[in-house]
Amino acid sequence: MQTKSRENLFTKPVNLYYMLAGSTLLLSLLGLIMVFSASAIDSLDTKGSTYAIAARQLVFLIFSIPMAWILSRISLIHWKVLARMGVSISVLMLLFVQIFGSSTSGNQNWISLGIIDVQPSEFAKFLMILWAGYTLAKSERSGQIHSNVLVLITPAFFLCMVLILAGNDLGSASVFGFILVGLLWVSGLKLRVFGVVLSAGFLSLAILILTSPYRVQRFIAFLNPFAEDQYKLYGWQPAHSLLGLASGGFFGVGLGASRQKWGNLAEAHTDFIFAVIGEELGLFGTLATLFLISILLFSIFKIAMRAHDPMVKYTAAGIGCWIGIQTVLNVGSTISVLPVVGVTLPLVSYGGSSLIATYMAIGFVLGAARRDPIIYKELQATGNRWLQ
Repeated sequence: MQTKSRENLFTKPVNLYYMLAGSTLLLSLLGLIMVFSASAIDSLDTKGSTYAIAARQLVFLIFSIPMAWILSRISLIHWKVLARMGVSISVLMLLFVQIFGSSTSGNQNWISLGIIDVQPSEFAKFLMILWAGYTLAKSERSGQIHSNVLVLITPAFFLCMVLILAGNDLGSASVFGFILVGLLWVSGLKLRVFGVVLSAGFLSLAILILTSPYRVQRFIAFLNPFAEDQYKLYGWQPAHSLLGLASGGFFGVGLGASRQKWGNLAEAHTDFIFAVIGEELGLFGTLATLFLISILLFSIFKIAMRAHDPMVKYTAAGIGCWIGIQTVLNVGSTISVLPVVGVTLPLVSYGGSSLIATYMAIGFVLGAARRDPIIYKELQATGNRWLQ
Protein backbone atom coordinates (compact mmCIF):
# COMPACT_ATOMS: atom_id res chain seq x y z
CA MET A 1 0.00 0.00 0.00
CA GLN A 2 2.84 2.37 0.87
CA THR A 3 4.52 1.82 -2.53
CA LYS A 4 1.25 2.42 -4.33
CA SER A 5 0.71 5.70 -2.45
CA ARG A 6 4.20 6.88 -3.32
CA GLU A 7 3.68 6.04 -6.98
CA ASN A 8 0.36 7.90 -7.07
CA LEU A 9 1.96 11.07 -5.75
CA PHE A 10 4.39 11.37 -8.66
CA THR A 11 2.63 9.49 -11.44
CA LYS A 12 -0.99 10.62 -11.09
CA PRO A 13 -1.22 13.31 -13.79
CA VAL A 14 -3.36 15.81 -11.85
CA ASN A 15 -0.74 15.90 -9.09
CA LEU A 16 1.63 17.61 -11.53
CA TYR A 17 -0.82 20.54 -11.64
CA TYR A 18 -1.02 20.68 -7.85
CA MET A 19 2.75 20.39 -7.44
CA LEU A 20 3.34 23.19 -9.94
CA ALA A 21 0.81 25.55 -8.37
CA GLY A 22 1.70 24.58 -4.79
CA SER A 23 5.47 24.92 -5.14
CA THR A 24 5.04 28.26 -6.95
CA LEU A 25 2.86 29.70 -4.19
CA LEU A 26 5.05 28.35 -1.37
CA LEU A 27 8.23 29.72 -2.96
CA SER A 28 6.50 33.08 -3.46
CA LEU A 29 5.36 33.14 0.18
CA LEU A 30 8.84 32.19 1.37
CA GLY A 31 10.27 34.88 -0.89
CA LEU A 32 7.93 37.53 0.48
CA ILE A 33 8.87 36.67 4.08
CA MET A 34 12.59 36.59 3.34
CA VAL A 35 12.48 39.78 1.26
CA PHE A 36 10.93 41.54 4.26
CA SER A 37 13.56 40.12 6.59
CA ALA A 38 16.53 40.71 4.28
CA SER A 39 15.49 44.19 3.12
CA ALA A 40 14.32 45.72 6.41
CA ILE A 41 17.60 47.52 7.17
CA ASP A 42 18.21 48.74 3.63
CA SER A 43 14.54 49.71 3.28
CA LEU A 44 14.67 51.83 6.45
CA ASP A 45 17.87 53.50 5.30
CA THR A 46 16.78 54.26 1.71
CA LYS A 47 12.97 54.42 1.89
CA GLY A 48 12.37 55.53 5.48
CA SER A 49 10.33 52.45 6.35
CA THR A 50 11.26 48.83 7.10
CA TYR A 51 8.20 47.68 5.13
CA ALA A 52 8.66 49.67 1.90
CA ILE A 53 10.56 47.11 -0.20
CA ALA A 54 8.54 44.14 1.06
CA ALA A 55 5.30 46.05 0.39
CA ARG A 56 6.34 46.56 -3.23
CA GLN A 57 7.06 42.84 -3.54
CA LEU A 58 3.61 42.11 -2.10
CA VAL A 59 2.02 44.37 -4.72
CA PHE A 60 3.93 42.56 -7.49
CA LEU A 61 2.79 39.21 -6.09
CA ILE A 62 -0.86 40.31 -5.80
CA PHE A 63 -0.69 41.32 -9.47
CA SER A 64 1.17 38.20 -10.61
CA ILE A 65 -1.06 35.47 -9.14
CA PRO A 66 -4.34 36.43 -10.88
CA MET A 67 -2.36 37.25 -14.03
CA ALA A 68 -0.99 33.69 -14.11
CA TRP A 69 -4.51 32.32 -13.54
CA ILE A 70 -5.82 34.34 -16.50
CA LEU A 71 -2.90 33.34 -18.73
CA SER A 72 -3.50 29.67 -17.90
CA ARG A 73 -6.94 30.06 -19.55
CA ILE A 74 -5.65 31.61 -22.78
CA SER A 75 -6.02 29.35 -25.80
CA LEU A 76 -2.99 27.98 -27.59
CA ILE A 77 -4.00 29.92 -30.70
CA HIS A 78 -3.48 33.22 -28.88
CA TRP A 79 -0.16 32.03 -27.45
CA LYS A 80 0.98 31.24 -31.00
CA VAL A 81 0.08 34.74 -32.14
CA LEU A 82 2.25 36.20 -29.36
CA ALA A 83 5.01 33.65 -30.07
CA ARG A 84 5.35 34.79 -33.68
CA MET A 85 6.12 38.31 -32.44
CA GLY A 86 8.43 37.14 -29.64
CA VAL A 87 11.71 38.05 -31.32
CA SER A 88 10.50 41.42 -32.58
CA ILE A 89 9.17 42.49 -29.19
CA SER A 90 12.29 41.26 -27.39
CA VAL A 91 14.73 43.03 -29.72
CA LEU A 92 12.73 46.27 -29.62
CA MET A 93 12.65 46.22 -25.80
CA LEU A 94 16.37 45.53 -25.54
CA LEU A 95 17.17 48.25 -28.07
CA PHE A 96 14.98 50.67 -26.13
CA VAL A 97 16.99 49.90 -22.99
CA GLN A 98 20.26 50.78 -24.69
CA ILE A 99 18.86 54.07 -25.98
CA PHE A 100 16.71 55.27 -23.10
CA GLY A 101 17.58 52.92 -20.23
CA SER A 102 19.11 53.73 -16.88
CA SER A 103 22.24 52.24 -15.32
CA THR A 104 22.29 50.33 -12.02
CA SER A 105 25.54 48.99 -10.52
CA GLY A 106 27.28 49.55 -13.85
CA ASN A 107 24.66 47.66 -15.88
CA GLN A 108 22.34 49.49 -18.27
CA ASN A 109 19.40 47.12 -18.15
CA TRP A 110 16.52 49.12 -16.66
CA ILE A 111 13.82 51.43 -17.99
CA SER A 112 12.31 53.91 -15.56
CA LEU A 113 8.53 54.31 -15.77
CA GLY A 114 8.30 56.79 -12.94
CA ILE A 115 6.84 54.85 -10.03
CA ILE A 116 8.54 51.60 -11.08
CA ASP A 117 11.65 50.46 -12.95
CA VAL A 118 11.29 47.65 -15.48
CA GLN A 119 13.97 45.18 -16.59
CA PRO A 120 12.99 44.19 -20.15
CA SER A 121 15.52 41.34 -20.35
CA GLU A 122 13.37 39.39 -17.84
CA PHE A 123 10.36 39.53 -20.15
CA ALA A 124 12.55 38.86 -23.17
CA LYS A 125 13.57 35.51 -21.61
CA PHE A 126 9.98 34.30 -21.67
CA LEU A 127 9.17 35.81 -25.07
CA MET A 128 12.25 34.24 -26.67
CA ILE A 129 11.43 30.84 -25.18
CA LEU A 130 7.86 31.18 -26.50
CA TRP A 131 9.15 32.13 -29.96
CA ALA A 132 11.70 29.30 -29.98
CA GLY A 133 9.01 26.79 -28.99
CA TYR A 134 6.80 27.96 -31.84
CA THR A 135 9.70 27.92 -34.33
CA LEU A 136 10.94 24.47 -33.32
CA ALA A 137 7.40 23.07 -33.43
CA LYS A 138 6.87 24.48 -36.93
CA SER A 139 10.12 22.89 -38.06
CA GLU A 140 9.21 19.57 -36.44
CA ARG A 141 5.92 19.44 -38.33
CA SER A 142 7.83 19.94 -41.58
CA GLY A 143 10.17 17.07 -40.64
CA GLN A 144 13.32 19.20 -40.78
CA ILE A 145 14.00 19.97 -37.13
CA HIS A 146 17.13 17.85 -36.76
CA SER A 147 18.80 19.31 -39.83
CA ASN A 148 18.41 23.04 -39.26
CA VAL A 149 17.62 23.57 -35.58
CA LEU A 150 20.91 25.40 -34.98
CA VAL A 151 20.21 27.93 -37.72
CA LEU A 152 16.58 28.34 -36.69
CA ILE A 153 16.95 29.83 -33.23
CA THR A 154 20.63 30.58 -32.54
CA PRO A 155 20.94 33.88 -34.50
CA ALA A 156 17.97 35.47 -32.70
CA PHE A 157 19.25 34.44 -29.27
CA PHE A 158 22.72 35.68 -30.22
CA LEU A 159 21.30 39.09 -31.18
CA CYS A 160 19.50 39.38 -27.83
CA MET A 161 22.67 38.40 -25.98
CA VAL A 162 24.69 41.05 -27.85
CA LEU A 163 22.14 43.72 -26.95
CA ILE A 164 22.21 42.66 -23.29
CA LEU A 165 26.02 42.61 -23.24
CA ALA A 166 25.97 46.13 -24.68
CA GLY A 167 24.50 47.08 -21.33
CA ASN A 168 27.29 45.19 -19.52
CA ASP A 169 24.92 42.57 -18.07
CA LEU A 170 26.87 39.32 -18.37
CA GLY A 171 24.59 37.54 -15.89
CA SER A 172 21.42 37.92 -17.95
CA ALA A 173 23.32 37.19 -21.18
CA SER A 174 24.60 33.94 -19.59
CA VAL A 175 21.04 32.92 -18.72
CA PHE A 176 20.01 33.51 -22.35
CA GLY A 177 22.95 31.41 -23.51
CA PHE A 178 22.09 28.49 -21.24
CA ILE A 179 18.41 28.69 -22.23
CA LEU A 180 19.53 28.36 -25.85
CA VAL A 181 21.70 25.36 -24.95
CA GLY A 182 18.77 23.75 -23.15
CA LEU A 183 16.44 24.26 -26.12
CA LEU A 184 19.02 22.82 -28.51
CA TRP A 185 19.34 19.78 -26.26
CA VAL A 186 15.60 19.06 -26.01
CA SER A 187 15.21 19.61 -29.75
CA GLY A 188 17.41 16.58 -30.36
CA LEU A 189 20.50 18.30 -31.78
CA LYS A 190 23.19 15.75 -32.64
CA LEU A 191 25.50 15.19 -29.69
CA ARG A 192 28.63 16.04 -31.68
CA VAL A 193 27.18 19.37 -32.85
CA PHE A 194 25.82 20.06 -29.37
CA GLY A 195 29.31 19.56 -27.92
CA VAL A 196 30.78 22.04 -30.41
CA VAL A 197 28.08 24.62 -29.55
CA LEU A 198 28.64 24.16 -25.82
CA SER A 199 32.41 24.48 -26.21
CA ALA A 200 32.00 27.63 -28.30
CA GLY A 201 29.71 29.07 -25.64
CA PHE A 202 32.17 28.46 -22.81
CA LEU A 203 35.01 29.85 -24.94
CA SER A 204 32.99 33.01 -25.59
CA LEU A 205 32.25 33.32 -21.87
CA ALA A 206 35.95 32.96 -21.07
CA ILE A 207 36.83 35.69 -23.60
CA LEU A 208 34.20 38.02 -22.12
CA ILE A 209 35.66 37.48 -18.65
CA LEU A 210 39.31 37.83 -19.68
CA THR A 211 38.72 41.03 -21.66
CA SER A 212 37.20 42.81 -18.65
CA PRO A 213 39.44 43.56 -15.62
CA TYR A 214 36.33 43.83 -13.41
CA ARG A 215 35.14 40.35 -14.42
CA VAL A 216 38.62 38.89 -14.05
CA GLN A 217 38.77 40.18 -10.48
CA ARG A 218 35.35 38.69 -9.72
CA PHE A 219 36.45 35.37 -11.16
CA ILE A 220 39.65 35.35 -9.09
CA ALA A 221 37.75 36.40 -5.95
CA PHE A 222 35.30 33.50 -5.97
CA LEU A 223 38.19 31.02 -5.86
CA ASN A 224 39.23 32.39 -2.46
CA PRO A 225 37.06 35.31 -1.31
CA PHE A 226 38.90 35.45 2.05
CA ALA A 227 42.29 36.09 0.41
CA GLU A 228 44.00 39.15 1.88
CA ASP A 229 44.10 41.01 -1.42
CA GLN A 230 40.47 40.17 -2.30
CA TYR A 231 38.44 40.16 0.91
CA LYS A 232 37.78 43.91 1.14
CA LEU A 233 37.31 44.27 -2.62
CA TYR A 234 35.64 41.76 -4.94
CA GLY A 235 35.66 39.01 -2.34
CA TRP A 236 33.46 40.95 0.09
CA GLN A 237 30.07 39.71 -1.14
CA PRO A 238 30.93 36.01 -1.57
CA ALA A 239 32.88 36.03 1.72
CA HIS A 240 30.01 37.46 3.75
CA SER A 241 27.57 35.19 1.94
CA LEU A 242 29.61 32.20 3.13
CA LEU A 243 29.85 33.67 6.63
CA GLY A 244 26.09 33.98 6.75
CA LEU A 245 25.54 30.41 5.57
CA ALA A 246 28.16 29.07 7.98
CA SER A 247 26.67 30.84 11.00
CA GLY A 248 23.19 29.48 10.33
CA GLY A 249 23.87 25.92 11.46
CA PHE A 250 21.04 23.46 10.98
CA PHE A 251 18.05 25.54 12.06
CA GLY A 252 19.48 29.07 11.69
CA VAL A 253 19.83 32.03 14.01
CA GLY A 254 16.13 32.84 13.75
CA LEU A 255 13.90 34.70 11.32
CA GLY A 256 14.91 38.35 11.19
CA ALA A 257 18.13 37.79 13.18
CA SER A 258 20.61 37.86 10.29
CA ARG A 259 23.77 39.82 11.07
CA GLN A 260 25.09 39.94 7.51
CA LYS A 261 22.17 42.04 6.25
CA TRP A 262 23.31 44.90 8.52
CA GLY A 263 25.40 46.48 5.80
CA ASN A 264 27.85 43.59 5.30
CA LEU A 265 26.01 41.81 2.49
CA ALA A 266 24.99 44.04 -0.40
CA GLU A 267 21.95 42.93 -2.43
CA ALA A 268 20.80 40.78 0.50
CA HIS A 269 17.17 40.78 -0.69
CA THR A 270 17.98 40.20 -4.37
CA ASP A 271 21.09 38.34 -5.56
CA PHE A 272 22.08 37.00 -2.12
CA ILE A 273 18.74 36.18 -0.55
CA PHE A 274 19.72 32.49 -0.41
CA ALA A 275 22.52 33.43 2.02
CA VAL A 276 20.01 35.16 4.31
CA ILE A 277 17.78 32.08 4.15
CA GLY A 278 20.76 29.96 5.18
CA GLU A 279 21.70 32.28 8.03
CA GLU A 280 18.21 32.76 9.46
CA LEU A 281 16.61 29.38 8.68
CA GLY A 282 19.78 27.28 8.55
CA LEU A 283 20.51 24.23 6.47
CA PHE A 284 16.89 23.19 6.95
CA GLY A 285 15.72 26.40 5.25
CA THR A 286 18.11 26.13 2.30
CA LEU A 287 17.26 22.46 1.70
CA ALA A 288 13.53 23.24 1.93
CA THR A 289 13.99 26.01 -0.65
CA LEU A 290 15.89 23.71 -3.02
CA PHE A 291 13.28 20.97 -2.47
CA LEU A 292 10.46 23.32 -3.50
CA ILE A 293 12.41 24.43 -6.59
CA SER A 294 13.05 20.76 -7.43
CA ILE A 295 9.31 20.02 -7.18
CA LEU A 296 8.63 23.03 -9.40
CA LEU A 297 11.13 21.88 -12.05
CA PHE A 298 9.96 18.25 -11.85
CA SER A 299 6.35 19.26 -12.52
CA ILE A 300 7.31 21.60 -15.39
CA PHE A 301 9.40 18.99 -17.21
CA LYS A 302 6.82 16.24 -16.63
CA ILE A 303 4.06 18.46 -18.03
CA ALA A 304 6.31 19.23 -21.01
CA MET A 305 6.84 15.51 -21.62
CA ARG A 306 3.08 14.84 -21.52
CA ALA A 307 2.24 17.65 -23.98
CA HIS A 308 0.87 16.58 -27.36
CA ASP A 309 1.46 19.90 -29.10
CA PRO A 310 5.18 20.29 -29.96
CA MET A 311 5.13 24.04 -29.26
CA VAL A 312 3.88 23.42 -25.73
CA LYS A 313 6.51 20.72 -25.26
CA TYR A 314 9.42 22.91 -26.34
CA THR A 315 8.21 26.05 -24.58
CA ALA A 316 7.54 24.30 -21.25
CA ALA A 317 10.94 22.59 -21.43
CA GLY A 318 12.58 25.94 -22.18
CA ILE A 319 10.86 27.48 -19.15
CA GLY A 320 12.20 24.64 -17.01
CA CYS A 321 15.71 25.26 -18.37
CA TRP A 322 15.37 28.98 -17.60
CA ILE A 323 14.30 28.51 -13.98
CA GLY A 324 16.80 25.69 -13.47
CA ILE A 325 19.88 27.47 -14.79
CA GLN A 326 19.01 30.74 -13.04
CA THR A 327 18.71 28.81 -9.77
CA VAL A 328 22.11 27.19 -10.36
CA LEU A 329 23.75 30.53 -11.14
CA ASN A 330 22.22 32.26 -8.11
CA VAL A 331 22.90 29.50 -5.59
CA GLY A 332 26.33 28.86 -7.11
CA SER A 333 27.25 32.52 -6.57
CA THR A 334 25.94 32.41 -3.01
CA ILE A 335 27.99 29.37 -1.99
CA SER A 336 31.00 30.63 -3.99
CA VAL A 337 31.32 27.74 -6.42
CA LEU A 338 30.62 30.20 -9.25
CA PRO A 339 31.62 33.85 -9.72
CA VAL A 340 29.02 36.45 -8.73
CA VAL A 341 26.85 36.91 -11.83
CA GLY A 342 24.03 39.02 -10.42
CA VAL A 343 20.87 37.03 -11.19
CA THR A 344 17.86 36.58 -8.95
CA LEU A 345 16.60 33.37 -7.34
CA PRO A 346 13.32 32.71 -9.22
CA LEU A 347 10.14 33.47 -7.22
CA VAL A 348 12.18 34.16 -4.07
CA SER A 349 14.36 37.23 -4.68
CA TYR A 350 12.97 40.75 -4.73
CA GLY A 351 12.18 42.13 -8.17
CA GLY A 352 8.94 42.98 -9.94
CA SER A 353 10.13 42.27 -13.48
CA SER A 354 11.59 38.90 -12.50
CA LEU A 355 8.51 37.87 -10.50
CA ILE A 356 5.97 38.92 -13.13
CA ALA A 357 7.93 37.34 -16.02
CA THR A 358 8.29 34.08 -14.08
CA TYR A 359 4.57 34.03 -13.28
CA MET A 360 3.82 34.58 -16.98
CA ALA A 361 5.84 31.45 -17.71
CA ILE A 362 4.12 29.53 -14.89
CA GLY A 363 0.76 30.60 -16.33
CA PHE A 364 1.74 29.08 -19.68
CA VAL A 365 2.72 25.77 -18.06
CA LEU A 366 -0.47 25.68 -15.97
CA GLY A 367 -2.40 26.17 -19.20
CA ALA A 368 -0.45 23.31 -20.76
CA ALA A 369 -1.48 21.08 -17.85
CA ARG A 370 -5.13 22.11 -18.20
CA ARG A 371 -5.06 21.20 -21.89
CA ASP A 372 -4.02 17.67 -20.94
CA PRO A 373 -7.33 15.71 -21.21
CA ILE A 374 -6.57 13.45 -18.23
CA ILE A 375 -5.51 16.31 -15.96
CA TYR A 376 -8.47 18.48 -16.97
CA LYS A 377 -10.93 15.65 -16.36
CA GLU A 378 -9.56 15.16 -12.84
CA LEU A 379 -9.68 18.92 -12.18
CA GLN A 380 -13.32 18.95 -13.26
CA ALA A 381 -14.04 16.08 -10.89
CA THR A 382 -13.05 18.27 -7.93
CA GLY A 383 -16.05 20.53 -8.57
CA ASN A 384 -13.90 23.59 -7.85
CA ARG A 385 -14.57 26.10 -10.64
CA TRP A 386 -11.27 27.93 -9.93
CA LEU A 387 -9.36 24.78 -10.91
CA GLN A 388 -11.38 24.02 -14.04
